[in-house]
Amino acid sequence: MDTIEVFRTAITAIRTNKVRSFLTALGIIIGVASVILLVAIGSGLQQFVTKEFESLGSNVLFVAPGRVSFGGGPPMSMDAKFDFDDVKRIGNLGSPIVKASGMITKGITIKYRSETFYGNLAGVNGDYMEYGNVELETGSFFSNSAIERGQMVAVIGHKVLTELFGEDGKALGKEIDISGRSVEVIGVLKEKGGIGGGSGDDNTYALMPVTAASKLTGIKKPAAVMVRTETAEDTTIASRKVKQYFERKGLTEDDYTIMEPKELLESINSFLGVVTAALSGIAAISLVVGGIGIANIMLVSVTERTREIGLRKALGATKRDIAIQFLVEAVMLSLLGGGIGIGMGWGLSTLMKKFIETSVTLDSVMLAFGISCAVGIVSGLAPAVRAGNLNPIDALRYE
Repeated sequence: MDTIEVFRTAITAIRTNKVRSFLTALGIIIGVASVILLVAIGSGLQQFVTKEFESLGSNVLFVAPGRVSFGGGPPMSMDAKFDFDDVKRIGNLGSPIVKASGMITKGITIKYRSETFYGNLAGVNGDYMEYGNVELETGSFFSNSAIERGQMVAVIGHKVLTELFGEDGKALGKEIDISGRSVEVIGVLKEKGGIGGGSGDDNTYALMPVTAASKLTGIKKPAAVMVRTETAEDTTIASRKVKQYFERKGLTEDDYTIMEPKELLESINSFLGVVTAALSGIAAISLVVGGIGIANIMLVSVTERTREIGLRKALGATKRDIAIQFLVEAVMLSLLGGGIGIGMGWGLSTLMKKFIETSVTLDSVMLAFGISCAVGIVSGLAPAVRAGNLNPIDALRYE
């Protein structure tokens, strides 16, 4: 048999049993689509995180209470051993440190008349606009004098605006209720694209002067500190200065974590990479199941076409010809499923871009295509060998 005849015969066999062929390839379709979609989500998350860190600037150190690690070690206490006075002193340590800003955060219920929204409160300083990667849509940000007086004013995120005031609502000058206190809205942030609408979404935040937020929540210690340096190259020197300050205060390395942007980004991307690989591995189980399905159907096909195999051998087809014919059928089924799965995964990732960041990479497509080829070859090998080994006389007498 020539090559064209082999492929034509395989296509005819697949088209003869359309439903069975589709169901056989379904495991491959689901597996390939799942792998592409999960890798796209993981790649999108990494791109989103990288973009957010780049917007914050490479000359910002992050100081967190307790020991923060992505290495899988036991979590340490997150109760801060330093306060806002320490933040001021860190900001005054001198060159290359330009300033230090602390912030507090807490999930809270925000009300306006009969409308209620569970969002997040962030107590920040006046320079939050510089490092928070946020922009005002309307109104103004609170001044340093408002921070000093602990004025009950807020700048709200877009989600808070729409939930309390509607899509076209006017919030400026209105009084909202936060933890039982009346707070005046003086600004609204521009809507930010990002990951879902969960607790980490800037759109769900109400920003208040850190002094006022401390009064409302009773929180007296910062949840995070941003230390800005003169240049990106100065972060290592600044990190050493902050560490020396905490050592003089009597704190140990378990009481705080100083993270440089590059180091933090690498840690987060490494963590996301492991998660993506693990989820993709789980999704790839579908490919194994699909391969088993193809092997089963091809074995059934060998049994159904025993007389055909006997007739082909009687007319001169060799053992190799028969084996190649059935192997090509298995590979074509697998490639058909892989192609549909690639299209489905690509389409789903495109649809999900409306909600979260996704990015289909060429590597994931090539990986999925390669796996589908391998599954077809492996799952079709045993049925092909069995078909090739059939005795032509016994096959012709088979009922």
